[in-house]
Amino acid sequence: MRPRVFGCAMLGVLLLALTTSLGAQSSFPWWKSEQFQKDLGLTPEQSARIETVFQATIAKLRQGKEELDHQEAELSRLIERNVDELQVTHQIDRVEATRASLNKMRTLMLFHMRQVLTSEQNVKFKALHDKWLQDHPRRTGEQRQAPPKQ
Repeated sequence: MRPRVFGCAMLGVLLLALTTSLGAQSSFPWWKSEQFQKDLGLTPEQSARIETVFQATIAKLRQGKEELDHQEAELSRLIERNVDELQVTHQIDRVEATRASLNKMRTLMLFHMRQVLTSEQNVKFKALHDKWLQDHPRRTGEQRQAPPKQ
């Protein structure tokens, strides 16, 4: 009975981690927003360059998400079959390596987007983005904490 409890607990932890990771992602195309463009002083060329960065990455992110789903399904299958711990550990490593790759790819995409902005635009962007996150809580209903005032 104990391995079954462990398997259920592990599956719950993995689902929670995935939900948290996906919920943290913002799908708001801010570079297309007239208000963001105006408030940032974003030029049409900058907006187009950011869109290019996004388009170059989004297909890879979707493919990676499919791979993550596949690896997680395989982990769930192994846990349900109650295989030995070594097999589960190897599959966890695959799941987490895929998740890390996705997070790295997304972070680099965001980094490249911000490189298109000037220093002044980056300062304005941070304030606008923080405000947008505060005004648009995650789908789980959680309210985001406002960033501390400095």
